[in-house]
Amino acid sequence: MRLGILDQSPISTNQNAQAALAASAKLAQAGEKFGYTRYWLAEHHDLPGLACSAPEVMLSYIGANTSTIRIGAGAVLLPYYKPYKVAEVYNMLATLFPDRVDIGIGRAPGGSAEASNALSENFLKQVWAMPENIKELLQFLDDEYPAAHEQAALSAAPVPAVSPVPWLLGTSKKSAALAGSLGLSYTFGHFMSENDGPEIVQQYKLAFKKRKNGESKAEVIVAVSVICAETTEQAEAIALSSLIWSLQRAKGQGEKGVPSIEEAKNYELTEEETEKLTSMKEKMIIGNPQEVKNKLRKVSETYGADEMMIVTITYDIADKIQSYRLIAEELLS
Repeated sequence: MRLGILDQSPISTNQNAQAALAASAKLAQAGEKFGYTRYWLAEHHDLPGLACSAPEVMLSYIGANTSTIRIGAGAVLLPYYKPYKVAEVYNMLATLFPDRVDIGIGRAPGGSAEASNALSENFLKQVWAMPENIKELLQFLDDEYPAAHEQAALSAAPVPAVSPVPWLLGTSKKSAALAGSLGLSYTFGHFMSENDGPEIVQQYKLAFKKRKNGESKAEVIVAVSVICAETTEQAEAIALSSLIWSLQRAKGQGEKGVPSIEEAKNYELTEEETEKLTSMKEKMIIGNPQEVKNKLRKVSETYGADEMMIVTITYDIADKIQSYRLIAEELLS
């Protein structure tokens, strides 16, 4: 089983954004050491407690401080950007870090309505235009515009020896169908979806049509929220920080960041929040190494996934790195 890392660069209550980004770099280095296939950074805009608004900037730093792990965005929020500029940026990264760069493509706003309006006056219009914009992006990445097109002589320079690998991220039948029809690899966000993920992934595989310069077969990553520790009890305690922070953010709070375990334990849950917390835990994988290995394998088999991408939010970076290490020892050794 291949394993990947999806990092949202969360800020803990004892950190500032600079420390959170430094922790992200440390995580990427640890992931490379442990044998993870790839490290992706999420893009968010003016969301309290999340530090990374420009993955492409962090990826240049992370690429320079690692040597083998694949790096990429999870995701580039394409409705905000012109495909040509995205191709230029990721071709630049792929030139600096040959055969290591991915472009995860998404269409979520990644922030508030105010942030969306500040970034683009036509966000919703560009969401509708996603299929055409992705096709345009692929033409720039493949350096193969139709000869008669006005942009045929235009290259997204520098053109790397090995192009960045595009992935489409999603949680719906619509995204699965689009990925399949365009011959793109597909990443399903299990950790953020209430939909029937295995059915959606199966629809993607059935819809897959190989594109000229793409993968020869349908490739699937499933992103899952996981907390692993030496014991189940430790994992439950560590996971509480992330769970309580999610509840706080749902109420428009949590701007100070991920609470400590002690702060999380002292949080007074309402009856409704208690039920919601139980529901959230059911979507996560929390446990000791053996429990986590068995659950990850089950999810992977259910989806028919080629790779499991793990998102882990903890208060302490040491707990996060330990979680990724324990999982790698069980599944990659």
